[in-house]
Amino acid sequence: MLKIKDGGGAAGEAPVALAIAVRARRLLLARGYRVAMTRTGPTIRIGDGNGNIARARFCNRRHAAVMVRIHADGSADRSLHGISTLVPAWHRGWTDDIYGRSVRAGRAVQRAVLAATGASDRGLVQRSDLTGFNWADVPAILVETGFMTNPSESRRLRSSAYQQRIATGLVRGVAAFVGPASRR
Repeated sequence: MLKIKDGGGAAGEAPVALAIAVRARRLLLARGYRVAMTRTGPTIRIGDGNGNIARARFCNRRHAAVMVRIHADGSADRSLHGISTLVPAWHRGWTDDIYGRSVRAGRAVQRAVLAATGASDRGLVQRSDLTGFNWADVPAILVETGFMTNPSESRRLRSSAYQQRIATGLVRGVAAFVGPASRR
């Protein structure tokens, strides 16, 4: 079975995810955290490729306290809504070294983003098929911030105010997992 390489995601997802990431970065820097992003504009340029293996290696080289991937979901069922956080499933030799820490990070971030947004809780989802997780040597999570295919949720996701609420939740969750920046 072959995996689609960076399939592109839901329509409109990339600019929404980037806007949230830039807001979260600003908040994290203001709290004294170090932040490295795999993209700060419309294209990815991280040196050794632009796929999910390269992204995981980017975080590994930096010994990231946590790798946070920000996405927005899509579905043929336009009624689906809510936030979920994906974490690596336990797999000996691949994710066993990051599994427990990733689950703890995922729980902290999911709880904080839900509190900041009031969105529906789609839960923590363990995945064994995500390249970015399988190549990570640091705790790794992927936050699905809502559904671009749900008309009302898509409008919220495109609004600056809601993006700021998500970013605030992401930062609170990361801080809960990592601890204060001064301890780092």
